[in-house]
Amino acid sequence: MSEIRELWTAMKASLLEVVEIGGPVVVVLIVLSIISAATVLYKLWQFRRSGVGRHRRISMALEAHERGDAKTARALLAQSSSYLVALLQRAMQGGAGPDHARQSDRCDAEAEALFSRLETGLGFLDLVAQLAPLIGLFGTVLGMIEAFQGLQAAGTSVDPTVLAGGIWVALLTTAAGLAVAMPVAAVYGWLSAAVERDRVFANHALRRVFAPDALTLAQLSPKEAA
Repeated sequence: MSEIRELWTAMKASLLEVVEIGGPVVVVLIVLSIISAATVLYKLWQFRRSGVGRHRRISMALEAHERGDAKTARALLAQSSSYLVALLQRAMQGGAGPDHARQSDRCDAEAEALFSRLETGLGFLDLVAQLAPLIGLFGTVLGMIEAFQGLQAAGTSVDPTVLAGGIWVALLTTAAGLAVAMPVAAVYGWLSAAVERDRVFANHALRRVFAPDALTLAQLSPKEAA
């Protein structure tokens, strides 16, 4: 327990030192990193709870539906933990009706609403990934201005070590901005790709229900095709 307390004290002291050196720019970057971390944790929980990317049973249900085995398709959908289950159940119920075109549009709209909820918060992560390096660069520019002002005030009696110290302190904010932006950009890219894969899967699944392949229909009995 004492080792953990000592480690926490050392980390706290290092953080305070970085804040003191970097100034308000580093404080802003730290706040952005904390909010970004909370957003990422929430999105990971949301994706896991919704079953993003876990559609194996839905694929099996679609195959059963195309074979005309509605009972098996319904059973497989009931076993799936995917957030697309209700959407596909609605599609399979309305796909054979006289107003299937209207049902298709309705299901497309509901699918986009589902994806919109999944994409909530991703815009903020994208903003942080783009803005954090610029904030860090802004801090560096301010630090360089201060360093060269000190150089001008010193006149001919310039100490190179003082100038070098001012420059590395100025560059600290750029490093902090990149340290925030790079992991956020990586996570944002992964989450966005997961949503896009699900969007493609859902669109393909709905088209299989509302616009079945002609060869598949030809293989079914007249009763099943109806």
